[in-house]
Amino acid sequence: MIKPGRTFFVILICFLLLGTAAFFFDELYIVWIFSGLLLLPVIIIDAVLLLFHTDRLCIERKLSGTFTLGRKALVRLNISLTGKNRFLARSAKLFDLYPDSTDCNTFPVKLDRSLFRKMPKPGQNPRNACYIFEYTVIPIERGNWEFSRTELLLGSFLGFWQLKVIHPCVSRGRTFPDFRKLTSGAELRGVLEQTGIKMIRKRGQGMEFMSLRDYQKGDSVKAIDWRATGRRNKPIIREYQEEQDQQVLLLLDSGYRLNRLVYSTEPLGTAPAPDTFLQTQFDSALEAALLLSWVALKHSDGVALGCFGTEERWLPPRKGMSALSGIIRSLYDVKCDSAPSSLFSALESALTRLKRRTFIIMISNFREEDGESLGWILRRIQRRHLLLLVSLKEAEAEKIANRKTEGTEEALETAAAFSYLSARRRLYKTWEHMGLLTLECSSRELGSALINRYLKVKGSGLL
Repeated sequence: MIKPGRTFFVILICFLLLGTAAFFFDELYIVWIFSGLLLLPVIIIDAVLLLFHTDRLCIERKLSGTFTLGRKALVRLNISLTGKNRFLARSAKLFDLYPDSTDCNTFPVKLDRSLFRKMPKPGQNPRNACYIFEYTVIPIERGNWEFSRTELLLGSFLGFWQLKVIHPCVSRGRTFPDFRKLTSGAELRGVLEQTGIKMIRKRGQGMEFMSLRDYQKGDSVKAIDWRATGRRNKPIIREYQEEQDQQVLLLLDSGYRLNRLVYSTEPLGTAPAPDTFLQTQFDSALEAALLLSWVALKHSDGVALGCFGTEERWLPPRKGMSALSGIIRSLYDVKCDSAPSSLFSALESALTRLKRRTFIIMISNFREEDGESLGWILRRIQRRHLLLLVSLKEAEAEKIANRKTEGTEEALETAAAFSYLSARRRLYKTWEHMGLLTLECSSRELGSALINRYLKVKGSGLL
């Protein structure tokens, strides 16, 4: 595809101005005619050289097929000569059509012509046979992605024309949640310290027998195993641990309730951090659910996950650390939008699927009307399972409710926000009086809050 360049338009404007002047001055008429006759073949020759005698170059893209959400990914373009044509373009601009799910501010890039002059032709010398251009993209959405093609905008020798050359080098892959920081125990301990997760092991507490050991100062007398003490002639303690082989179900609302944009990391000041990007509350909930799944699998518990709303998915209970990769691959591309979601249907479906007592964690954004619509199903679940209802804080409503009002309109908005938040708190208290567990926290604190509550439930023996 060829199109006029900047020089073409400049010469055209000058030619039109000269023609306008020739209309008033007869002596310029001959100059105008001859300049047109001279320019026409020059413009045609410039186009012919660009179309048939200019090297189109060859581009090959190399990148990893797996991206991590929010982490920079390296993309490499190998640009080489084709050797089919003799001349190089006067100028060359490079464009790589990266997917919309990534962020990049690199293009267009102007290629240095001198680099290609020193480049050997194909077949002459394998070393330095291509020019390597590297750039980075930041994935801002989970799911599948595709780099469709690269484009070159080649300029003609005199600048009259530009040729658009398309290289259909397609690259496909997937973007997963940022879970690499939990690949080793050392890294996990660092993450737990940063997020405030408390993993305190209390001796002599729990429901499941673990081992016998010698009595130590400070141990409870109730924990002494008198039979083992009599056999060994010294005090022996029975040590317990939290029950293993339990089951956890995580239900995520992928509908409109969690389709609210928040920062991936909470800004420390008025402006977000450089690596911060906007994501939905559902993305934060999914990351927290995966983190909790990791911890539950570490505790030898079975983990099941379900999504309802925009996309309905169900993963049956799985055990063992090998199950984590399957969970991530099954949920990495779940999307959230403004579609309605039914909390009642999700809980009813969970009841029909679960065959044993389970710790059910539902993450959504509960409101006052849910107290009446979920009343019957919550009582039924309470008889068979342990249920934790998790809501994410609405920062906008809290900001409006706590601001200083100026004028009648702002006062009404503040009163409405305060009333809305108060109704939510009354709903949570009502559910707590019923014996249900509730949790409300921000998107940033969700992962640590869920794990702390999970460990507390296991340590208390409620499950």
